[in-house]
Amino acid sequence: MPELTRRYIVMAMATEAPFDAHDPEAPFVLKPWKDPAALRALETYRDHCYPELAEDLTAWISTIASGAKVRGGIGARNEAHLATRARSRASVRPKARAKAKPKKAMRKQMKLKGKRR
Repeated sequence: MPELTRRYIVMAMATEAPFDAHDPEAPFVLKPWKDPAALRALETYRDHCYPELAEDLTAWISTIASGAKVRGGIGARNEAHLATRARSRASVRPKARAKAKPKKAMRKQMKLKGKRR
């Protein structure tokens, strides 16, 4: 995987600090092994990046998918949320739409055109 490289050292802090959304150099860490939402984000990223990196990401995603299911605190919450969303989407079916009648003005025009002939 020559395109996937380690560029940062990331470690847990002794105390939590607020995330600076305005810092363009701030890394945002996702853990796709522990969080199904992070894995989906990685799949989306793979679908939108250059081919060589996409290839490496595909191999990594396959490794994660075939490995043991490990969940962290956020990952477990996200997994429960995704399961709830999947169930609610399955129970909602699109309603069949009735054909709309032409508006009154349009019907009147159609009648007039019919009488002219």
